[in-house]
Amino acid sequence: MIEGVKKDKEKVIDPVWSESRIREFLHLLPPAGENADFHKLLKAYQSMRAEDFDDFVGFFTSAGGDVTAHNAAGQSITDVLKAHRYSQPYLDTIAKHA
Repeated sequence: MIEGVKKDKEKVIDPVWSESRIREFLHLLPPAGENADFHKLLKAYQSMRAEDFDDFVGFFTSAGGDVTAHNAAGQSITDVLKAHRYSQPYLDTIAKHA
């Protein structure tokens, strides 16, 4: 670290997410050419603890979200998650809502 320069914020591990914060992910806009439902699921997976992701997917499906949506490369969120070592709780959530 450069002397005289300090970090401007500490890294927070496993923050508590409110329902309103979780629901904000229902309104994420995808980049051009990306499926909106896939994008929301991916961003929620990347950002949330498994418990919060479970709540999100419940809200997501209740709002008409598609847990089988695919990205531009033809992958479902399940395909992407299977490549990650600690994704089983997230995969279980997707399966529960499929």
